[in-house]
Amino acid sequence: MRQEPIGPFVVDFVCREKRLVIEVDGGQHATDPRDADRDRWLIERRYRVLRFWINEVHGNIEGVLETIAGELNKPMPSHPD
Repeated sequence: MRQEPIGPFVVDFVCREKRLVIEVDGGQHATDPRDADRDRWLIERRYRVLRFWINEVHGNIEGVLETIAGELNKPMPSHPD
């Protein structure tokens, strides 16, 4: 896995050019409130966050890749005034 620091957090994958963060989560993330705090922090800084369960990545990689490609083709979020 390729983790990358962004501010006070470490994310699984990031495309800084498109401001897209991809998280691949296991069961420990189902109720972790820190994930919501991190997502909020990233979104406030114009990052989009996609989360996938690890079993989804293993069982439906084509669907995961289609979702990521679709998100990469969207315009970047604008900065709030």
